[in-house]
Amino acid sequence: MKITDLLKPQSILLNADPVTKADAIYTLGELMDKGGYLTDKAEYLKAVFAREESGSTGLGDGIATPHAKSAGVKEPGLAAMVVPNGVDFEALDGQPSRLFFMIAAPEGAADTHVEVLSKLATMVIDPDFKEALIQAATVDRFLELITAKEEGNFDPSVEGYIKPAEDQKATSITDAIEAKATEAIEKVAPKISVDNPHYDVLAVTGCPTGIAHTYMAAESLERKAKEMGVSLKVEKNGASGVKDALTAEEIAHAKCIIVASDRQVEMARFDGKPMIQTKVANGINKAEEL
Repeated sequence: MKITDLLKPQSILLNADPVTKADAIYTLGELMDKGGYLTDKAEYLKAVFAREESGSTGLGDGIATPHAKSAGVKEPGLAAMVVPNGVDFEALDGQPSRLFFMIAAPEGAADTHVEVLSKLATMVIDPDFKEALIQAATVDRFLELITAKEEGNFDPSVEGYIKPAEDQKATSITDAIEAKATEAIEKVAPKISVDNPHYDVLAVTGCPTGIAHTYMAAESLERKAKEMGVSLKVEKNGASGVKDALTAEEIAHAKCIIVASDRQVEMARFDGKPMIQTKVANGINKAEEL
């Protein structure tokens, strides 16, 4: 399943101008309904507003991802909106939000859509990709950029941001070779070095619905750890359950624990360890400080 399987043209609005946060949510709810994803728009929006009460999904850097699981959702779906002048969405950095992706998930949904949505969540962290979407002149262009990014063909260094067809073919062959090589290496090589056989830092991420923020926070922490040369493992407390669960041995050898979660996490296992505990959104926006 691809992101564009969940995002229909009729659920995308460019050049929107909502005045308030509530206006933005209602507009996105209408777009979601136009996509045929809802059985009860009012019920779904009630869940979205409830989610906002636990913490704004205005992530900062102009991005917002309002989302909810609800009995009013018929099937997993996305709606997107660009607000060129921005709207106050109570973002953590205090800046207006310009790019919106609303996520709808039915109660008791299977895992497939969660994987797709987590991929979207990590994609929009890329500032070049975010700005390209905001500048998209048409809905078709908006969807074209998403497809290119998902398939590894988005390149801000080329005109139009999308690699020429001949380069895409060469890249796909190279990627396939690299993927096979990586797969072979991972079968015999440990995730961390022989000199440092344990993770320096362990983290847990999770949000109330376990969809977007869970994976965005994990991606942000992993990027920062890579930049700093720190070995890190992240346990994702997502909608489909716990993934990459931390083991007792890993916890015993870790130097520090980061818990960036708005949902309940088993904390007793970390007793005696230096710990940073914060909201999941801080894991997205303040990874360097953490």
